[in-house]
Amino acid sequence: MLNVMWNWNLIFGILIISSPILFAMIAYPDSISWSWNEGRGGYLFALVFVVAELIGLKIIISKKRLLVVIPMALVTITYLVSLEYGLRDYIIESAEQFGVELIYSWTWMWDFVVMAIFIVAALFIFFGKRWIRIAPAGPIFLAGTAIILSLDAFFPYDTLGPLQYVVPYFIQANVWLITVLDLGTAVAKDNVMFLRGDHGSIALQVFWPSAGVHSIIIFSLVIGAFMLKLNIHRNRKAMYFVLGIIGTIIVNLIRIFSLSWYALKVTTDPTAWEEFHKIAGEIMFLPWLFGFILVVILIESRRLKKLESKGKAPSRNNE
Repeated sequence: MLNVMWNWNLIFGILIISSPILFAMIAYPDSISWSWNEGRGGYLFALVFVVAELIGLKIIISKKRLLVVIPMALVTITYLVSLEYGLRDYIIESAEQFGVELIYSWTWMWDFVVMAIFIVAALFIFFGKRWIRIAPAGPIFLAGTAIILSLDAFFPYDTLGPLQYVVPYFIQANVWLITVLDLGTAVAKDNVMFLRGDHGSIALQVFWPSAGVHSIIIFSLVIGAFMLKLNIHRNRKAMYFVLGIIGTIIVNLIRIFSLSWYALKVTTDPTAWEEFHKIAGEIMFLPWLFGFILVVILIESRRLKKLESKGKAPSRNNE
């Protein structure tokens, strides 16, 4: 009987935490855009993280704790509704007071801030301080996205030097690859690429978000949180972390290459190219993030089974 009660309480808890995101997806489907700074597409991936980490937990959540979180979920939903009735206009107007240039990044930033606060608060009420080891990936993904949006809002384009520093190297690598594959003419100068292909010429100016630097930061935060949950030696954690960063850099290079290929072989029309640009990054990065975590889980699960069969299962003391 206790297991049945636990199952229902856990399911109810997951539904409560999920309710604001599910509401946004159902009530405002147009806001679920896959462009990282033009919509709530990140909500869906945060939800997947939260559900994946909570499902199957053998922890009893009391009814009292569940009831405490319900009003918080309603407040978060109220925030989402209020945006459609004047709150978003107020946020846009406030951008000028803070010297913000990129309004979209500023307004979507608050959506991710509010959702991150809600989920962290809900997890803390459910699990106390243990939440950071139980389900950190979702809220860290939301908070990381909010941080990147704030950086983009306050330091637009190439004004944030440290993050912009690596962009010319990415561009040079891309130009080299285009030349080797003989896809067209490509020339780079600082953060600008001049491309000439089947449909004419186009100049692309690349800033750190478009180069995928933001995805490297978010990946570092999420995978760092994920490593906290793994009961493996710290050397293996470091190895996975480094491999993940290298993989993310490669994914970003593929992203820049795909954008260049689209201009060289498909179209140089700015409107059509921009539509492709809006979704190209997240379509590549987010599956890579989930795929990498899944591969690590599969590798370590098999390794643990082998160790257990030999009576050498690792303990927390080995970390």
